[in-house]
Formats: sequence, structure tokens, C-alpha cells
Amino acid sequence: MNFYQEDHQLQSLLKEMLDPAFFEYADQELTRFGEKCAHEIEERARFTDREGQPRLIKYDAYGEDISEVWVNEGYKKTVEETYNTGIVGYVHKEIPHLKRKGNYIYSYAQGYILSHSEAGFYCPVTLSMATAYLLDQYGDEEVRKRFLPHVLSTGEVPHYEGATFLTERQGGSDVGANETKAVLSGDHYQLYGEKYFASNAGMCGVAMVLARIEGAPAGTKGLTLFAVPWKREDGSLNGIRIRRLKDKLGVRAVPSAEVEFDGAAAYVVGDASKGFYYMMEALNLSRVCNAVASLGIMKRAYLEAKQYAENRVTFGRKLMDFPMVKSTLTRLCAKQEIELRTVFTFLPLFERVMNDHDRVTKEEEALNRLYIALLKKETAEQAIHFAHEAIEMHGGNGFIEDFVTPRLLRDAQVLTVWEGTANILGLEVLRLMQKFQVHELFMQAMRSRLDSILSTPEKALVKKGIEQLQNLIQSVSQASSDHQTYHSKEIARQMTKILESVTALEYAAEDSSRAEKIMKVLIEEHWADSGVFNKNMSSVEYFDEIVMNSTSEVKVQQ
Repeated sequence: MNFYQEDHQLQSLLKEMLDPAFFEYADQELTRFGEKCAHEIEERARFTDREGQPRLIKYDAYGEDISEVWVNEGYKKTVEETYNTGIVGYVHKEIPHLKRKGNYIYSYAQGYILSHSEAGFYCPVTLSMATAYLLDQYGDEEVRKRFLPHVLSTGEVPHYEGATFLTERQGGSDVGANETKAVLSGDHYQLYGEKYFASNAGMCGVAMVLARIEGAPAGTKGLTLFAVPWKREDGSLNGIRIRRLKDKLGVRAVPSAEVEFDGAAAYVVGDASKGFYYMMEALNLSRVCNAVASLGIMKRAYLEAKQYAENRVTFGRKLMDFPMVKSTLTRLCAKQEIELRTVFTFLPLFERVMNDHDRVTKEEEALNRLYIALLKKETAEQAIHFAHEAIEMHGGNGFIEDFVTPRLLRDAQVLTVWEGTANILGLEVLRLMQKFQVHELFMQAMRSRLDSILSTPEKALVKKGIEQLQNLIQSVSQASSDHQTYHSKEIARQMTKILESVTALEYAAEDSSRAEKIMKVLIEEHWADSGVFNKNMSSVEYFDEIVMNSTSEVKVQQ
């Protein structure tokens, strides 16, 4: 059993996107990691979720507030093994075997495999990636020297996990309402205030925190980004207290807390007037991580549904012999593969925007933000849908904690909330349209990609979809502000359908019979008229070639 070896779609994508030497290295490392995720890490994830959840040890034997977070030994082992793969470090430093730096594509492939078994732990990895990015891009020499080697460590120095603390009770998504203040104290600042939903509290070595320097203006423009070590050099808490851990529905592996700052030493990162801007860049990185975690849950849910349908006998027949079951599995397989391809083929643009600020155009930055918003929204919603379908495939068993399906659903649910809800993402699309005319850039890009594809009935449907989107946007642009915000999510939904459909058409153009059938199933799902008698039943007809001949089969432990 190996989550990577059995996912030939991912292998194919990496072979397309990495040079031969890098692919050979990645293939070997992901093979090892894929086996570990399907075995040891999966068992630890199950234990952590059911019995070994993080616990707050508030006081020591003498009544002193130590605000220590206990995690089980298996969780600690997963922390060590995962970071030592370079999932964070090799984005920013040299891979010894290759003697050159890695990239986000390889890191996200690792995150995708990890999320098959432990989407909860991929949250701290995500926070550490964001912390590494902010320190590397904007930290001065002293701040970088103090923290970055530890955040990037793959075993050579003590490792610091990272965290990003934004949310306050009065603010939530309205970060500009944040009240945590920073008071100058010699060569650094001291923070006073609280963060209401601080994930990886107690586990992080350094947190990236937004606070307002005394005298700074209100709103987001007055926020400064600080690097805040969790402990002082003598090992004592750095003016930090944990009020309580959150009792969450899912992703129980990551400790999320209410954190109080009472004179915590903090060090400015970058331009003091650009803290919010920096954090929004890190948020885009985290949103891609969120999409990658969703893809991992989608694939695991599909694998669980497929395995159960292969083995369950009911009314004298295997479950997967029934047309409705065949249709469900075919549609899940097609959707997940195209979603995976859509996310990963976008990553080269993301990589350029994150690493080459001076050379990317405003148009590329706008498209990058648009694609991130669309993909984060869609994958998160689909992770819930896939987990639901896996539970339904199992029937009553799917609702029992002996199976992995309840955990998949619980873990998936938060992905629609973390890093921006659908409403927030809809507003992001609307802002990009108003500020950068990103809808014009999007439709131009989609039409350009379609021009290289031979004409087919499916291509005609997608072109018609672009025309429908254009008409919708024209109507919305002339409407009131309330109409614009009301329709923003529908615009995002239509854009996502078009983006996925174009990706599916390009995939089919590779002259693979299976790829063509996957494209047909996805296009039919996106653009067929509802309520019309489906004579062809493509999702049933193509079941054998898409599902049974899939190179993504794997036996998954319960």
C-alpha cells in the first residue's frame, strides 16, 4: 500500500512539470513518503483523532502558569519525519542530493500525499510554510538569522514550527478591527492583547503576528507584522499565555487556542506599514495549501468508496455492479483527477508570483489571486462532497468511527472556513474584477487555451459557457452594489466550471482514450441540461475504463 505509487495521475503531472533529475529525486522520496503516510502516519492520525488529542497543561505543580500543550509521542514522530522530508525547508534552501533549491510543486505534492491520511497535521505544515515565506522574503538579516534556519531545518539544527496569528474576537475576517498593540521596548517591541483562534499554539517555535504600534492609524494600514518567539532563550514563556484550547469538530491533531500576549517580545518583519500586505501574500500561499489538503481528502474518500463498492455484496451482487454506484465512482474519479490537474498546472504561475515579484506583471498577479480564490473555494466544497459520497457508499458503516470516513468529513468541513469562506472568496473575485478587470483577463486566457484545441461538441459547450459568463458579468456590472455582491459567488462558480473544463479538454487532447472519456464525463456534469433524460449514461458506460482501468487503485486500511 502506497498513496504515491498508486497515484499515476500525480506521477504523470510531476514528470511533466519537473526536470528529469528533479523528478527522479522526487519520485524516490515520494515513494518512501507515500508508504509511510499509508501506514505509520495513518495509524498515528487515527490514534490522535480518537484518543491522543492535544491537551493544555495550564499550571505546573507549584501553580505557575506554564501554558504547555501536550501532544502524543506518535504525533511528535510525525512532526519529525514530515519536516525532515524538506516539505518546508526545501522550498527555500538547497536539496543536498540535487545541490539546488526545491520548489512549491514538490512541496505541494508532499502535502497532497500527507493529506490522504492526516489533513489535520498539514495545517501546522501550512503555517510553517507561511512563516518561512514571510521571514525569507521580508525579514531583515538579524531576524532571518535568528529564526529562519530553525523554521527550515531538516534535522541539522533544532526545528521551529511556525504559526500565523491573525484572528481576534472583535475582528474575525475583518482583520482591520484587530486591537493587539505593540509597545516599543529598546531594540524590539512588546505585544499586549489576544488572538482568539491561534492554530499551532504551544507547538510553534515562532509565530507571525499582526499588531498595531502605538500611534499607528486604524484599519489594516496600521498593522505591522512581527516575529514572536514562543519562548525566551532561557526556556521560559515569552510573555504568552494560553487561555484554552478550542474543542474543534475536526482536524483535532492541530492545537488551536486562545492566546494572550502580556509583554511578549516581538521583532518587526519588513516595512512596519505593510504588515497586512505581507500577511495577505502568506494567506494566498495558505489558500493553495488548503486546496492541496482538500485534494488529498477527495482522493482518500474516493479510494475508500471504491474499495467498499468492490467488496460489499448486496442483493446478490457487488455494490459496484449497480449503475448508480458506477456513475458515482466514475464522476468522483473524473472530478478528482481534473481538479488535481487544474491545481498543479496552475502552480508554475504561483511559483513565479511568489518568488519573482519584480518580473511578474500586474495581470499575472491578478490572475494568480483569481485562480487561488476559485480553486480554494471549489476544492474545499468538493472535499465535503467526496467525504459525503464515501459515507453514503458505506451506508451505516460510513457513519461509524471504526472507518476513516467520519474523520474525512470532519476534517473536510473546516477547509471551507480556513483561509476564507466562500463569501469572502466571492468578494475577492469581485474586488479583482473591479480593480484589475480580471474577468477580461480570465476570458482572454480561456479563449486562448481553447484556440489550440480541435473543435468538438464539448469544446462548443465550453465556449457557450464563456459567453454565458460574459453576459452575466455585463448584467452584474450595471447593477447595484448589493446585486454585485449577491452574484459574486455565482460568477466564481461559472469561472471554475470553465477553468476545469478547459483543463479537461487539454488533458483529452493528449490522445489518451481514458483522458478523453474523463473529459466527456466532466463536461457532461458541468454543462448538460438538468432534468433531461440521459440516454447515453456516459458515467456508467465509461466506468470500466475510467475506474477499473485506473492506475490509481490502492487497498486502504480501515
